[in-house]
Amino acid sequence: LNNYPNPFNPVTQINFYVPSRGLIRLVVYDISGKEIEILLSEFKEKGKYNINFKSNNYSSGVYFYSLYSDGKLIKTNKMVLMR
Repeated sequence: LNNYPNPFNPVTQINFYVPSRGLIRLVVYDISGKEIEILLSEFKEKGKYNINFKSNNYSSGVYFYSLYSDGKLIKTNKMVLMR
């Protein structure tokens, strides 16, 4: 789970690996831990994927994104938006 570029403006690509078929959720949180956007919530097969996060509606700062598989947290990473 990583994103590039980081820091970014206005778009970053999040790359992730799904270890086994399941309901995959990719969620973005602000610095206070508030959920601000669900980028993905669907069944995926095992494999590598990527998705773009467009920051048009957000201000500069630190954000976190978490990957979940069948409700279990796989990993959380930090990204920095610089306007």
